Amino acid sequence: MDRMEQLLNQWLWKEHYWLPSGRSWQDVGDDAIEGARRPLPRDLLLSLPLALGFIAVRFVFERAVALPLSRALGVFDRMRVRVPPHPKLEAFYLQKKKHFSQTPWFWDHRECWRGHPRQPMTEAQYWYYLLELSFYWSLLFCVSVDVKRKDFKEQIVHHIATIFLIGFSYCGNYIRVGTIVMLVHDSSDFLLESAKMFNYAGWRKTCDSLFVLFAVVFLVTRLIIFPCRVVYSTLVESLDFFDPFPGYYLCNTVLLVLQALHIFWAYLILRMVYKFVFLGKVERDERSDEESEVEEEEEEEGAGVEEESYWESRRGPLKSNPVSLANNCVLNNLTNQRRNINSRLPKAR
Repeated sequence: MDRMEQLLNQWLWKEHYWLPSGRSWQDVGDDAIEGARRPLPRDLLLSLPLALGFIAVRFVFERAVALPLSRALGVFDRMRVRVPPHPKLEAFYLQKKKHFSQTPWFWDHRECWRGHPRQPMTEAQYWYYLLELSFYWSLLFCVSVDVKRKDFKEQIVHHIATIFLIGFSYCGNYIRVGTIVMLVHDSSDFLLESAKMFNYAGWRKTCDSLFVLFAVVFLVTRLIIFPCRVVYSTLVESLDFFDPFPGYYLCNTVLLVLQALHIFWAYLILRMVYKFVFLGKVERDERSDEESEVEEEEEEEGAGVEEESYWESRRGPLKSNPVSLANNCVLNNLTNQRRNINSRLPKAR
């Protein structure tokens, strides 16, 4: 065990890879600030059982709660719980709302690098990291058993890049900028899932409204805030506080991979916006609502029917009734298929 620990410290946890020049792991683990957590790599092991817990909760909830409840009550029922007033919490909020002593780095991203890596981590950040990492582990574990979507490969790359970034930022105590990256991504995802739920429930207007809101939030956060604020801070502003090191290049490379995925998904979302504007409604989720193989087969079949109907229309005058024309096209298609099958059968002697 001692020999293995020496090899890990020599190759994997070498300070030159993870930390800026002149910094050491003692700076990350320094307990000079009392009552503050320090990120330790072994903390991330807790994310694996938590990921299995997410999968178990999802499995039990979908089969034991969601389906029976939706069948019994209907998807159109809504329950709004009004939070009772709490005088102590209200007084605490009024007292502390103007004092953002723990989060100046949320607004001024240069504060993400000031004093790094000797930066404390709050209890909320600790659990936010563990739950976020566990959630993406559960998505990666379940992606092979879920329905294969059109963006299957992109989702795999996204999950792996996200898991790496969360783990790397935690081990190197890049907690502040890592929290901002996760918040930017989480700000729009729940809107898309909500729009899907209302779409399945038949609430078309609510679905369309949520989709428009999701598209706006996604495009603003992923194409403006993320590259212009977050990636700019990690690429440029961080160099005012330390010189480039291997971890700097690796972290920014993965962030740029995420940005490339954002551009790909933004293209699909803009296609949906085009359909929403010119067709009047969102037909489906361009990103992942249908299986790619099924969609390709339907496109091929649709192209064959269109070609057949075109040549049939050239042989004679078009009928005014489109239903009759469609039926004729289908019948002709079936007749040609039967002829082709009969021609392939060997003649009986």
